[in-house]
Amino acid sequence: MARNRKNQSAAIRFGPALKAFLLCAAIVICCVGYIWQKQQISELSQQNLKREARLVELREQNDKLKKQLAMLLSPAYLDRRVKELKLGLMQPQPTQIWRLPEPVVEQSAPERTQQYAADHSRDGATP
Repeated sequence: MARNRKNQSAAIRFGPALKAFLLCAAIVICCVGYIWQKQQISELSQQNLKREARLVELREQNDKLKKQLAMLLSPAYLDRRVKELKLGLMQPQPTQIWRLPEPVVEQSAPERTQQYAADHSRDGATP
């Protein structure tokens, strides 16, 4: 007996359409995910470039500040500032400098560890 389309169940009629829809949905989801991932990679690379530029800037500033500190701590600069501020300071005379010997630190003997009963069993002696 020949079958009519009227006699087919609804699941058989919509099966191929449902499979095609799910396949298309999976492809669309994969494409959207791929584009989102590429966008995230692009944003992260831009952030990385900005942070690397900031790091270079901070290192240059750090070097500049190190040089400035060295200049401010130099004896010539300090002498000039003392004269500008008229503080009346001068280098100490050698007789005004006291040299103290470095104190000798005594090292204590290492503490002996406690011996337990298990340690005596190695000697072959029994308790």
